[in-house]
Amino acid sequence: MLFRNHPLMRYRVIPSWPPDWIWTDGLEDKHPKGEIGVFRRVAQSNIQPSNRCFLFIDHEESSYIGCLTVDEHGFCFQIVRFLQARIATISPLLRLAA
Repeated sequence: MLFRNHPLMRYRVIPSWPPDWIWTDGLEDKHPKGEIGVFRRVAQSNIQPSNRCFLFIDHEESSYIGCLTVDEHGFCFQIVRFLQARIATISPLLRLAA
C-alpha cells in the first residue's frame, strides 16, 4: 500500500496527504504543491493530542514545512517512527515527486 493511500491518513474524513507546504527559508517561495522536494526530517508535535507531525523538505533552493494531521495519535507516532528510521536512506535518494 502506498503511504498516501493508507486508510488512516485522514483527519476528520479529509485526506492529510499531501500536506500544504509553507516556506521557511531560502531564495524565494515557489508555492510548491503536492509531492515535491527532497525530504529532510520529521518531528512529532509536542502539543496534545499529539496527532500531528511536521515534515521538512527542500525544494528549488528553499526550505518548507508541511503538517500531517491524523485522527489517531498512535498512527501519528507510527508515521514519525517509520520516517525517522528511514531518513538516512530517504533523504539523499527520495524526491517526493508526483
